[in-house]
Amino acid sequence: MFLQLAHTRLNVFQYSKSLALECYRITKLFPQEGRFAISQQIRRAALSVHLNIAEGASRKSAAERKRYFEIARGSVIEVDTAIGISFELHYVTLQQLEPLEQLILQSFKTLTGLIIHTS
Repeated sequence: MFLQLAHTRLNVFQYSKSLALECYRITKLFPQEGRFAISQQIRRAALSVHLNIAEGASRKSAAERKRYFEIARGSVIEVDTAIGISFELHYVTLQQLEPLEQLILQSFKTLTGLIIHTS
């Protein structure tokens, strides 16, 4: 927030920030019974995406950067999977999930590109 480092200008960093914020917004819609375990897991995974991108971008070696980006991509998959369970439990509708769908796809695709091109 205060450090204006290069990673803050990366598209993937902006996507992951929006992903985290949208996950917090969506989980507020969950019924009381779903607000604890699954909502906290979604929030932690979404924040993990954002934080691992930031930390990975600061690493000197390509291997370290790639590893952090792989962890971030794994967390995107975790968010997607938990959101799928939330939908199946009728905590949210597809219409409510539309903004999140785009953020998940953008984050996953961009991270995959970074992983492929980080050598």
